Amino acid sequence: LLLRWRRRRALWRKVAEAQERQERSLVRMEAAVHRFREQHPSVSMASILSLPLPELSGKLRDGSLPPDHVFYAYVGKALQIATETNCITEFLQESENQVRKAKLMEKQGLLYGVPVSIKDSIDCQGHDSTLGFIKNLNKPAAEDSVVVQVLKRQGAIPFVKTNVPQSLISYDCKNLIFGQTRNPLLYTRTPGGSSGGEGALVGGGGSVLGIGTDVGGSLRFPAAFCGICAIKPTGKRISKRGVMSGVVGQKAVAAAVGPLAKDVESLALCLRALLSEDMFSLDSTVPPLPFNEEVYSSTKPLRIGYYETDFFTMPSPAMRRAVRETKQLLEEAGHTLVPFELTNVDYVIFNYCVRGMFADGGSSFVKKFKGEMEKGGTGLFFWLAKAPQWLKTLLSWISKPFVPRFSSIIRSMKENTVDEVWSLHHEIEDFCHQFIAQWKKLNLDVMLCPMLGPALGIGYPAKLSVAVSYTMLYNALDFPAGVVPVTLVTDEDEEQLKGYKGYYQDWWDRTLAKAFRGSVGMPVAVQCVALPWQEELCLRFMKEVETL
Repeated sequence: LLLRWRRRRALWRKVAEAQERQERSLVRMEAAVHRFREQHPSVSMASILSLPLPELSGKLRDGSLPPDHVFYAYVGKALQIATETNCITEFLQESENQVRKAKLMEKQGLLYGVPVSIKDSIDCQGHDSTLGFIKNLNKPAAEDSVVVQVLKRQGAIPFVKTNVPQSLISYDCKNLIFGQTRNPLLYTRTPGGSSGGEGALVGGGGSVLGIGTDVGGSLRFPAAFCGICAIKPTGKRISKRGVMSGVVGQKAVAAAVGPLAKDVESLALCLRALLSEDMFSLDSTVPPLPFNEEVYSSTKPLRIGYYETDFFTMPSPAMRRAVRETKQLLEEAGHTLVPFELTNVDYVIFNYCVRGMFADGGSSFVKKFKGEMEKGGTGLFFWLAKAPQWLKTLLSWISKPFVPRFSSIIRSMKENTVDEVWSLHHEIEDFCHQFIAQWKKLNLDVMLCPMLGPALGIGYPAKLSVAVSYTMLYNALDFPAGVVPVTLVTDEDEEQLKGYKGYYQDWWDRTLAKAFRGSVGMPVAVQCVALPWQEELCLRFMKEVETL
């Protein structure tokens, strides 16, 4: 007991030191902005912050806006949003030196002088990538991740790191070190996760461009919940070298690195910059596919598949309306909309996603929590991963008639043999080819899908792990998928929510109905999907949706 008490005291000390560092970061940001304002009292911060990224980067490159003006405008705004939402974990102090150097450099790179926020799990030299784990504190990265190196070569200035949920396997945003991040639109709501700090900062206007990751919706949840845009590319389109993962080594559910921004044009500019010779030379495992301008700027009418529900997670009234209204606008604009029938999503979620990510019975996931003081945010998965196999089998058998989804999750979390893992990977490949065959039979270009929304209350994602079905499907398939906000929750949506029952009418469905309530005025997005390696077509479709 004494040893345990001493160990816990040592851990609390580490947490306290990290929190002090976070506090010092915010003090440094405040001091830096104060100094700049004293030296440049006439600079209009508000007019800089109002510029969309393409216009801002144009002014930086043609010299009409000095990089330090832009940098300190965003440092000031980021400080305000961090104070309100607790989204920033660290200010990258070396960014001030980069700004000074940028003033003397040639104006090169598509992102010259653009301040960029970086998710905690993406390595920045000299800074921790904690994933919300105490054991990862005071272990600064030896070098920048490839994506950060490319951003710097393109002239961008990474200036802050942002908060994540512990382990990243959550679509909330809370850990014991840095605490809970709040939604900038409504503080009682989650900003989404796991790129929740990014969603809050970009959504609140404290960053013009953020970089995050996605293994089940971790870019798309924060974007949808905070009313901004994001794209999850095909897994290997952008380098993941130097990017920490929640479950290392699993290949069943593809993770991806991608951008978040206020509009689609900003995402396109970011991908233009990243998909450059810089990235292909730094990471030879990334296919050398530069940004296809012709596909992105095409105006030919699209043939678009759509569905309103996956018959697993019942959409909220606002989600259903978002798809219907977007479909109608697209048809009026001359595009062809074709119904797409989704089947067996329950099988995909349990047997491909859950079983694929926890194919070792969850033992590597549990190991990550060893020596930690809190196992929050991952709730059910952590508990099941720790349970012995006989207990899982018994619980699965007992619960099957009453709570079939719970029974399926337990069954999915059994330890697999190597042979079973290989069979699973083969089965996922087959499923992907069948999905593409169905897509091609309908001669589709892209797909319009629902996106979970509006933002759930803080703490609800831990109770609603099953609600990731709309996003996680496209990680299992490894298709590019983006989100665009299209509407706000109305009083009528709220009224219709009273009749929300769900498809299973189990505890999860009842909890989701509660989580959706009281959201009038909150944003709701749709998901735009394309076939693998067709990020430009996905963005072109997103742009069309945004414009309409």
